[in-house]
Amino acid sequence: MNHIPFYILSLPFWFSTIQGSGSLADKAVVRAVLFYSPSCGHCEYVITEALPPLFEKYGDQLYMVGVDVTQPGGQALFLTVLDYFSLESAGVPFLVIGDTYLVGSVDIPEQLPGLIEQHLAGGGLDWPPIPGLVEALGTPQPTAEHTAMPTLVENTQAFATPSPTASPISISPTLTATPGFIIPSGQTSSLGDNFANDLQGNTLAVVVLLGMILSIGGGMIYFWRTTGKDLAFPWKWMTPIMCVIGLGVAGYLAYVEMTQVEAVCGPVGDCNAVQQSEYARLFGIFPIGILGVVGYVLILLAWAVGRYGSQRTAAYGSLALLGMSVFGLLFSIYLTFLEPFVIGATCAWCLTSALIMTALLLMSLSPGKLAFTLLRKGDIDEL
Repeated sequence: MNHIPFYILSLPFWFSTIQGSGSLADKAVVRAVLFYSPSCGHCEYVITEALPPLFEKYGDQLYMVGVDVTQPGGQALFLTVLDYFSLESAGVPFLVIGDTYLVGSVDIPEQLPGLIEQHLAGGGLDWPPIPGLVEALGTPQPTAEHTAMPTLVENTQAFATPSPTASPISISPTLTATPGFIIPSGQTSSLGDNFANDLQGNTLAVVVLLGMILSIGGGMIYFWRTTGKDLAFPWKWMTPIMCVIGLGVAGYLAYVEMTQVEAVCGPVGDCNAVQQSEYARLFGIFPIGILGVVGYVLILLAWAVGRYGSQRTAAYGSLALLGMSVFGLLFSIYLTFLEPFVIGATCAWCLTSALIMTALLLMSLSPGKLAFTLLRKGDIDEL
């Protein structure tokens, strides 16, 4: 989703009564606000697939402002909206039309057309009554040469004079002669900016990330320096228990990703921002949660083979358990790095899965190295 910038506003045409709550002009007009994140795959779908047909259908009767929640000004406005609707948290895309809000790439395409028709039949709808929104929009002046497309920006030089009472979000028109959904060029956030978006949750993610790196480093040292016999392993029953817990976590994440419902998050982090990002799907197609379910099932099967198989089969099962645990932990390290430094939000469910993969690796080291040693020496009967 690199082609979607951090500052965006889509309007088919510029309308001179953008500020204030005055009349809506001779033709009925509906106005709405879309909160989005540049790294959100569901946002990309809404912006590039769901909204353009509506702009084409309704023309200058539909106006929509896009607000990037990864920027400080946009985040502040989004928090104001959540407070307005008495919501503790919510994911993006988050669309506000009048006193109604829609969340996700399912509800917005399904319910927005009906709401537009309803409000047009009722004479139109002004900007949502979000505290500070009108001040944030300001009053840009379109040029006579082009149709002006305003864009919500922050710390960007405006092409028009902003409102004297403008908030940290100012407005700047992007000039274009083509009506429709506009995706102008924009700036990108630094790693530090992304990290600061969810300071508490991202700090926890870094702690977990460091723990995983140390675990895999220590595991490599143990594997090459020991035979596998010197590490007592009385807790073999813990492996299937951890796999079952992991299946529950991965299954829930898969459900959230497939149905695009709002995730239940804990007191730390923003699960919905992570699950609605482009990184929630492998290659943009395969939900990471389903990959986790498959991984935990395979690890559980490998444990069962290593535990109850006979001789050589059990050895290969133990090696497979170790290999899949290593792969799972490396993939968890990659995903955990993305959360604080790229996505800018942390998912507590994802951190739980990362900790489970760390435990599975540590528990698979001893049987895996013992199996490797005996297979290499040909002492398979000792298993």
